[in-house]
Amino acid sequence: MKNIVHVTQYHSPYGKIFMGSDGKFLTGLWFEQQKYFPEDLVDAATNKELPVFAQTREWLNRYFQRIQPDFTPAIRLDDTPFRVAVWEILQTIPYGRTTTYKQIAEEIARRKAIPHMSAQAVGGAVGHNPISIIIPCHRVIGSNGSLTGYAGGLQLKQQLLALEQI
Repeated sequence: MKNIVHVTQYHSPYGKIFMGSDGKFLTGLWFEQQKYFPEDLVDAATNKELPVFAQTREWLNRYFQRIQPDFTPAIRLDDTPFRVAVWEILQTIPYGRTTTYKQIAEEIARRKAIPHMSAQAVGGAVGHNPISIIIPCHRVIGSNGSLTGYAGGLQLKQQLLALEQI
């Protein structure tokens, strides 16, 4: 749990969400049952009310009411440069739109000035996104339009996309 000192919960229409913070920035946001969920967060919950948790709750309230949030809570991403680059691209996917793993791989290749980047490597980075929903990994689909690979499960991915009317 690097960079997570404070943990609190949010009850969404789709289940319990845990928020993690270093005290200033949002450093994690996970559905309780999702893949790569740090199980020790349940016991680490401090439930300390921080400004970033209040901002995140407001963002989530708007999102789940089908109102496109017009702000983003303060986020800190700390991982490999490759993963962070993928997560930064995820943040550019507009509300109500999707992109593909292949398109993200092509963008990474363009930025690195290399001829090719593996869509499978991108999928691994997308799957390890530590800030679900706000960094919209649920908006990434297969090249053929299929709903593939979501750490929260395909049913949840489908529900989030339907919420955004995709």
